[in-house]
Amino acid sequence: MGLFDRLRGDDGPRVAFIGIDGVPYSLIADNPEVFPNLTEMADEGAGGPIESIVPPESSACWPSLTTGVNPGKTGVYGFQDRETGTYDTYVPMGRDVQATRIWDRVTDAGRSASVFNVPVTFPPQRNVERMVSGFLSPGVEKASHPEDVADYLDDIGYRVDVNAKLGHRDDKSDFIDDAHETLEKRHEAFDHYLTGDDWDLFFGVFMTTDRVNHFLFEDYERDGEYEDEFLDFYAQVDAYIGDLRDAAPDDVTFVVASDHGFTTLDYEVHLNNWLEANGWLSFDDDEHDSLADITDDTRAYAFVPGRFYVNLEGREPRGSVAQEDYHDVRDELKAELEALEGPNGEPVVERVVEKEDAFAGDHDEIAPDLVAIPTHGFDLKAGFRADDGAVFDKGPRNGMHSFENATLVTDDPHVTVDEANLFDLTPTMLDLLDVDFDATDFDGGSLVRG
Repeated sequence: MGLFDRLRGDDGPRVAFIGIDGVPYSLIADNPEVFPNLTEMADEGAGGPIESIVPPESSACWPSLTTGVNPGKTGVYGFQDRETGTYDTYVPMGRDVQATRIWDRVTDAGRSASVFNVPVTFPPQRNVERMVSGFLSPGVEKASHPEDVADYLDDIGYRVDVNAKLGHRDDKSDFIDDAHETLEKRHEAFDHYLTGDDWDLFFGVFMTTDRVNHFLFEDYERDGEYEDEFLDFYAQVDAYIGDLRDAAPDDVTFVVASDHGFTTLDYEVHLNNWLEANGWLSFDDDEHDSLADITDDTRAYAFVPGRFYVNLEGREPRGSVAQEDYHDVRDELKAELEALEGPNGEPVVERVVEKEDAFAGDHDEIAPDLVAIPTHGFDLKAGFRADDGAVFDKGPRNGMHSFENATLVTDDPHVTVDEANLFDLTPTMLDLLDVDFDATDFDGGSLVRG
C-alpha cells in the first residue's frame, strides 16, 4: 500500500488514468531506454497504438475519450465550433460537452472521483471530490474545486498550461525550461492528491507533452538541434509516471493514454485561402476576418483541423447551395481535396471523411460536411484574416497531430489493445472499476477480456 488504505472501508477496484496528450505510441516503442516505466507497464499488461477520432484535435478528442462517444453526441468538434443557424463561432468549454463523462458515471454509482487538468472541463464540476480544469481555464483559482485545492496549487506554483509563446523563438531553451517546470508542478500536484486522498477514479492529464511535440517533434524525428532535450523531457515524463505508480496503493490499476498521435509538420495549409483561390469562397472586402464577411457566392468554408462546411441554403444565413445540389457539391469538393497537391506534387490529403461516416447523435447539426485527414507533414489550418493569400507556408511549429498512433498502456494483463480506438477507453475503465454500464451507450467497447 501507499500512504493510505481505504478510508471508507470500500474495497472496490480503483483506476488511475494518466493522460499524456499527443504522445504517439511509436515514440515509446522505439525508445524503451527513455521509457522504462511505460515499457514495464506494457510488458506486465498491454500496450500499443490506438486510433484517435475524426477530427484528431484535442478539444474534440478529450470529450470523446472521457465519454466514449463521437462528437455528434458530445457536441464538440474542435477548438472552435459554430452556432446553429448563424455564422457566429465559439470556443467549446466543459458545459458544452453534452455526453456523460466517465467521472459522472463513477459518482452516480456512489464512488469517488478526482479529476485534474483534463482539457475542456472548465468550469470545474462540483459533483466530484476534487477537480482542477485544464486547457482553456482562465487561471488556477477559478479552475479549482474545492477552494482549498486552489490554495495548495497556488502555494506550489502550479500552472494550468505551459507558456507556448516561448516556443515561437528560434532559441527554444526558455521554452524547454518552462515545459519542465510546468511538468514538475503537475507531477507534484498529482502525487499529492493521488497518495493523500481516497478515490476510486483518479484522472489526471499531462498536456505539456503536446506542447513540446508541437515545437520539437521534427528535432526528434530528423536529428535536429533539440533532439537530446526532447528525449530528456520524455525521460522525465516516464520517471514521473513511474513515481506515481510506485506511490499508489497496490490495488490501483494504471491506465496511460494519449488523445492522438504526432508527426513532423512540413507545411501549414491555409484552407480558406485555397477555397478562395479555387472559387469556393469569396468575401465582401479585403479586410475580412470572420465568417460574417463571406458573400452569397460562397459555396464552402473551412474550420481547423480540416473541417469543411457547404454553405447550404436554409442552414447557413446566406446559404448559396440549394438542398437538392448538396450531395453533388459535396462530392465535387471532396474530389478536389483528394486531388490537392503540395508544393512538390505530394498528396496533401490522405482521405476525406463524409459527415455521416464520422458523426451521429443529437448534436450533429453543427457537424462538418467533410473532414480531411491530411497526409503526414501537412497541417490543415483555416482562419479568415487577410494576408498574402498563401496556401502553403510554415510557422514556428514543427510538429502536428495525427489520427493514428495514439497511445494506450495499462498494467492490467486482462486488457487487449489490438484494433482499439479512443472510444474504447471509458467503457474499459468502467469495466476495470466494476461500474455497471449499458454497452449501447458507447461508440466503443471494453477492452477487458476474460
